[in-house]
Amino acid sequence: MKEIRLDRRKFITGVAGAAAAISTWPKKAFSRFADGRGYQPDAIRASHETAKAIPKIKFAVIGVNHGHIYSQVDAVLRGGGELTSFYAKEPDLAAAFTKRFPQAKAARSEAEILEDPSIQLVVSAAIPADRAPLGVRVMRHGKDFMSDKPGITTLEQFAEVRRVQAETRRIYSIMYSERLENRATVRAGELVKAGAIGHVIQTVGLGPHRMTPKERPPWFFERERYGGIICDIGSHQADQFLFFTGSTRAEVVAAQTCNVHHPQYPGLEDFGDVILRGDGGTGYIRVDWFTPGGLATWGDGRLTILGTEGFIEIRKNIDIAGRPGPSHLFLVDQKETRYIDTANQPLRYGEQLVSDILNRTETAMPQQHCLLAMELVLKAQRQAQRLDFKM
Repeated sequence: MKEIRLDRRKFITGVAGAAAAISTWPKKAFSRFADGRGYQPDAIRASHETAKAIPKIKFAVIGVNHGHIYSQVDAVLRGGGELTSFYAKEPDLAAAFTKRFPQAKAARSEAEILEDPSIQLVVSAAIPADRAPLGVRVMRHGKDFMSDKPGITTLEQFAEVRRVQAETRRIYSIMYSERLENRATVRAGELVKAGAIGHVIQTVGLGPHRMTPKERPPWFFERERYGGIICDIGSHQADQFLFFTGSTRAEVVAAQTCNVHHPQYPGLEDFGDVILRGDGGTGYIRVDWFTPGGLATWGDGRLTILGTEGFIEIRKNIDIAGRPGPSHLFLVDQKETRYIDTANQPLRYGEQLVSDILNRTETAMPQQHCLLAMELVLKAQRQAQRLDFKM
């Protein structure tokens, strides 16, 4: 099979709106990104260009420091949001955002957006350490907030977010895209709810990533700005642990981190793992920056959900056995082993969030769940044993 390399940020942007059956895409349906480093399915790109939703709310963006902002915006657009404006301090990032979303007016300041009474939601992928303080300002201005993960980087920030959210009753949502914007994971949620594998006992979430240090901004290597590897990448896996085990209370059993192979970046953690115990099951998390160059995408993210009557395994980004595209789901029960095609699985997070904003409900994600996932990884990050491997 011909190797198809995918750039992570643009890959996430494209995948969010896919409507075509991924398993049937021919090779000619792929075309190069503008930078020439990878490929994206034409069907995904076309779905973004043609998809329209009747606007139900107006929203704006503050902070575009991570490429996840594109999939965040796409999710709200699909759900019925109208993007009116954005604010970014960095001219190059602002220019790229304008190119992707020309309908958005460039605001002169953050205050211009916060003080606009017509805007109901602010979306952000600012530098991680800046997200929670921004979210607090947004909520105090009577608006709802949707952050990229990690939505909070310290336990002190967490306490402030929880206090202000309770006072204002605004929505503080974090887009854990590995669950909410991955079709196989969304389908797995439906299968588990239907009892396909019995009672869930444990989740095993693996979040490997490729480093590509030359493409990273300086803050990526500063521990106090990105929050640590468990806080950052691990928040995805904590969210999935809570969701699939149905846990509403949980604790960190053990955690460890280290910088195994990148001494030139002393603020970086390139490996971490965590054991969690909840009132509905247990969880194991492993995250790292060691995806090798031979893999055709940025990371072989996996989720295994163990149940009393079977198990589900999800290969989020690639099937190394040969099937093209992302979002691969395998289910093994007492009768058979089968592969489930999830190419047409709807993604509802954006639609549900817009509905929650209008109706003051919690269908996209319960507020307690959203914050508990971050609290777990923040506690794990703080108490993690620091390893010192001699390589």
